[in-house]
Amino acid sequence: MVTEINLDAVEKNGNEFNQDGLTQDGEWLRCPVPDINGFMRYRVLESKGNHYKVEYQENGGGTLTTASIIEFDIDKRNVQREGKPVTIRVLRVSSYNQKINSGV
Repeated sequence: MVTEINLDAVEKNGNEFNQDGLTQDGEWLRCPVPDINGFMRYRVLESKGNHYKVEYQENGGGTLTTASIIEFDIDKRNVQREGKPVTIRVLRVSSYNQKINSGV
């Protein structure tokens, strides 16, 4: 499992996440999965400073929906790039718990 993501790299490489079809559905931010008539969505459960707790749900087009609670911090980290110090933004996962819901 990935525990740290370079947010600056993700932002530069926009093709990693397709924002087409991204919609707000109440407290959920939802993205369709058109090939299988499913969805991915998330909602923020808690936000304190740079610490976040979100619920992520995924459905493959049937009656089974999986849900995960993910806690993470958004921090800055110093790295070397071409021999020079650079500060990057990172998302650091601190907790991950998965559960299965049916019929959500």
